[in-house]
Amino acid sequence: MIARGHHGLIVTAPESATGPVETAEALEVELAALVHSQVFLLGDDPILLLVSAVHRVDTERTGARLDGPLIPAPPHLVVRYTGQLPGSIAPVGHPANLPTWVDSGLSGHRELWAAGGSPGTVFRTSYQELLRITAGLSLDLD
Repeated sequence: MIARGHHGLIVTAPESATGPVETAEALEVELAALVHSQVFLLGDDPILLLVSAVHRVDTERTGARLDGPLIPAPPHLVVRYTGQLPGSIAPVGHPANLPTWVDSGLSGHRELWAAGGSPGTVFRTSYQELLRITAGLSLDLD
């Protein structure tokens, strides 16, 4: 993450943080300020969507916006493309840069928390920093 301009501070989430709701409570942030990194296939190509924990990706609608069929990547492909386990995927640090879109709904939060790339880890960031360190594009998921 340091190579991409992020300070690189990854912290271990409290043991009580067993899911998104518990993580938000432990970090004392709104659930909507948690970033879920999700790998999809746009046609045959892997992409990364950084989505607020309160949003669900409508694959039909989002695929139409991105000009192709969109399906969730199966777990074995998630690991291949990111080098990280589903559920703990960081927005950066993958073997190859994935085309990335960032949920515009995250822009309303001064502080965001994203997975750190291994189970139970998170890091603090912001919407603008996510766009910068991922070379991502904003995407309206509403």
